[in-house]
Amino acid sequence: MEAFLDQFSEFHPIHGTNVRLDLSGTQATRVDSFANGVCFSKRPLKPGEIFLIEIEDKELGWCGHLRVGLTARDPRSLSVVPEYSIPDLTELGDSWVFAITRNHNKVVEEEAEAPGLVEGQRLGRGEAENGAQGDNLKPKTFFTDTHLHIEDVKIPRDKLVGRSRPGRFSHILDDLYKTNALPPTARRSRIGVLYVPKGQNLADMHIVINGEDMGASARGIPASQPLYAVVDVFAATKCVRIVQVDYGFSSLQTLCRKAIQKHIVHRMAIDWLELPEALKHYCKYE
Repeated sequence: MEAFLDQFSEFHPIHGTNVRLDLSGTQATRVDSFANGVCFSKRPLKPGEIFLIEIEDKELGWCGHLRVGLTARDPRSLSVVPEYSIPDLTELGDSWVFAITRNHNKVVEEEAEAPGLVEGQRLGRGEAENGAQGDNLKPKTFFTDTHLHIEDVKIPRDKLVGRSRPGRFSHILDDLYKTNALPPTARRSRIGVLYVPKGQNLADMHIVINGEDMGASARGIPASQPLYAVVDVFAATKCVRIVQVDYGFSSLQTLCRKAIQKHIVHRMAIDWLELPEALKHYCKYE
């Protein structure tokens, strides 16, 4: 997989009417109601490139959660941004979007290869929270590898796993993020979407939750046209931010953070170090 150098990810300036972007274009907040929160990546994704977001804030009183996926529709071609990604955007065609749940797209290969699976077919709706029987039989990943492997694609793990805000119980919460034991739409969870080429201008869409590949959500997506990431800041999800993933050589800032974290018991201990406040903040939050 090629390194995506100098590719800063942002949200597209075209988005749902209830969305407000920050000045950097990397944080999207739904400021009203529970819908009209559909956002897109500013540019099309490259094969194997993950569009990674973190859930910053949630809002009580609504039923439903974040939705992510891909669309072959250029946001600039939309006369009106759909109120909902599911079903409004998906029913326009050339869009594959899922509500984020733990097991919505862990589909066994026999089902995926069943007769009648047409090009770009979705493998599940993803609206139910309960997983299928047998999902707990899969051993948990302990993230000992430096990269997440999805077929021929390698993604650095460094930024894929959610991290709690430093606090009294953060040492417990961090382990829960690492083992993907928390609800997938918990605050600070990190969720990514990407597509993996499969030959003949086709691709599979994958969703990654806290560093764990959830499997192919849709197969046979036409990859001959540009594919944009879709993020629907829906219902109980209030605010998300983009997490930048380093594919090439790590920056000096990242190398410093790794060296510091390697020599401390837990990131709460960073406050005891004689370091600039900005560096402490970066080491604790990233």
